[in-house]
Amino acid sequence: MAGHNKWSSIKHKKGAADAKRSKVFTKVIKEITVAARLGGGDPNANPRLRSAIALAKSVNMPNDNVTKAVKKGVGGDKSENWETIVYEGYGPHNVAVIVECLTDNKNRTISSVRAAFSKNNGNIGASNSVMYMFDRKGLIEVEKSSIDEESLTEHILEGGAEDIDASGDEVYLVETDPSELGNVHRYLEENGVEVKTSSIDLIPQNKIEITEVNKAQQVIKFIDALEDDDDVQKVFSNFDISDPVLAELNQQ
Repeated sequence: MAGHNKWSSIKHKKGAADAKRSKVFTKVIKEITVAARLGGGDPNANPRLRSAIALAKSVNMPNDNVTKAVKKGVGGDKSENWETIVYEGYGPHNVAVIVECLTDNKNRTISSVRAAFSKNNGNIGASNSVMYMFDRKGLIEVEKSSIDEESLTEHILEGGAEDIDASGDEVYLVETDPSELGNVHRYLEENGVEVKTSSIDLIPQNKIEITEVNKAQQVIKFIDALEDDDDVQKVFSNFDISDPVLAELNQQ
């Protein structure tokens, strides 16, 4: 969940391990539960829940897990106090990082996140210390194998999306205004376009390209440490990896 850069291709390959998948499932179930609790159990009337269910499908979560998470959110213990907390700062090699958490224990979360920063030569900053470097956008992933670019472009223009990025190997990225994400998602599905994921993400205005393998490994280790935390839902960063370094990492 570290953003839509070339590192995501490595994440997909390494994310197949059972332990990693279990952590992903835990995060997705939490998001489904909270989305259902806040906005109701009908995904057609709850854009956040619709996006969470799309994410569940993209990681091959069984339908029973999704159903149970929705039911728990709708009828669950209202004393559970989940809240979203965002931390900002810099990681190794001056990489800007934003960490989005969903937690029921702020003290536990800040302690864990702060430890990940300090152990990896990073520093947590004040509010808006790096946020100004990012733009908030709605992003929808559509598998390239499911539709051609021309047809998808027609759909997104009619559905109210802003742009489409076809440069990826496996997916198109459809960009929307955050307020229109739910409407575009629903429009695509109603017109037979299968959405892989949809979410409101933070997109860096400029990227720092990592051109040395050891530096890339240090940044990746840091991002992994954050994403391994059960309270961390998403990590956004402005790093990218040069093609030669990416090729070497993929061989490891």
